[in-house]
Amino acid sequence: MHPTPRSYPSALALALIGCTGHAHADRPLWELGAGIGTLSVPHYRGSDQNHHYVLPIPYFAYRGEILRSDREGTRAVLLDTERVDFDLSVDGSPPTRSSENTARAGMPNLAATLEFGPNLNLRLLKTADLKLELRLPVRTATTLESHPRSVGWTLNPVLNLDLQWRGWNLGLQGGPLAASSAYHAYFYGVDAAYASVGRPAYEARGGAAGWGLAGSATRRIGDWWLAGFLRTDSLSGAVFRDSPLVRQSNNLTAGLALSYVFKVSERRVPDPR
Repeated sequence: MHPTPRSYPSALALALIGCTGHAHADRPLWELGAGIGTLSVPHYRGSDQNHHYVLPIPYFAYRGEILRSDREGTRAVLLDTERVDFDLSVDGSPPTRSSENTARAGMPNLAATLEFGPNLNLRLLKTADLKLELRLPVRTATTLESHPRSVGWTLNPVLNLDLQWRGWNLGLQGGPLAASSAYHAYFYGVDAAYASVGRPAYEARGGAAGWGLAGSATRRIGDWWLAGFLRTDSLSGAVFRDSPLVRQSNNLTAGLALSYVFKVSERRVPDPR
């Protein structure tokens, strides 16, 4: 699995899509499936309220030379060597209606965001069943609405461990987060027009945004694929910790998915792992 450091903002299909089963000497070029999943995710990091979703889950695996969707995520591989690979990273956040969030009552809604940018992976250790990498994604963020606008950038360096154990693909990754002032202002800033008793005006700064730690497990059993993940986020050391929109310092995110693989290609290719 190749979750981003902030798996919770990606819809479950983004957080879990592309996770595949145990290794083979060669595998189908592509696989298609569908299923259902459930996701519990905070409105935003630091919120004391959660979204709860039940979602259709597409399953798609593609093992091309450049475009790949596999247990390491959906990505365009631009450079792949024994120690270094370079690809494109995607993340995002769900929409939140201010009428459903106590801290943001009366403020503009939060549109969903899409984050996109380069990702450098440095391979620190690799064996038949284990891989340890340092991942360095940098992404720009844009709102998903009728008139999209840029809301800054994020930096999420993480240590990522992938291993196979008794038919399971297990993943663990964690590291610090940082973002620009525009990004923090989008989620944590309070303009004077929306200040109220108990919610003073607040100007967010760029810089540290705390840290996150996520674990995942996936398995292919015949034509069935199942997956789950759990993530904890901390705002310890975050420059926006004193924003009136921050209601708690720690968040938990969890997701489960089950899909049925109904079609695979006749063409087979070497396992890119």
